[in-house]
Amino acid sequence: MASTPLIDLGSIDLETVLVGPRDLDPFLKQSGRFRMLEGVLHEDVENGLLVGYRDITTDDWWAKDHIPGRPLFPGALQIETAAQLSAYDYSAHRNTTPLPGGSFVGFAGVDNARFRGSVEPTCRLYIITKLLRSSKRMFRYQAQAMANGNLVFEAEILGVVF
Repeated sequence: MASTPLIDLGSIDLETVLVGPRDLDPFLKQSGRFRMLEGVLHEDVENGLLVGYRDITTDDWWAKDHIPGRPLFPGALQIETAAQLSAYDYSAHRNTTPLPGGSFVGFAGVDNARFRGSVEPTCRLYIITKLLRSSKRMFRYQAQAMANGNLVFEAEILGVVF
């Protein structure tokens, strides 16, 4: 049985981008095709709850080959998108000390991942993360993804300062 959504998307503004691609640059080292997160639509910093998004299109680099004739946004990329939103929140709102030179916040693991539906072009994939815990070097978030009003993915995302 699917979990309860972390937030009712109908209760927030899904049209206004609070944090756009350029605003993400100082916090995320992924670039080009591996920047999965396109922006942040909702930030409840006090409660550690964020909503980000990625627009899924037939022109995406993976769409031709995964799966030919019926493109499906890969589960691994859904996890990566959630990891990027988690890393953004940790870097922008949780980490209170500057990172040592050459360090970055990165993906360290995933627990309890479940894929509950397919993500096909064309749609907006909403990624929701909720802080579970963080320290000076590590963090854990509960993550979910919604597409077309359905919960399609959930997991716990672990991150670390490398």
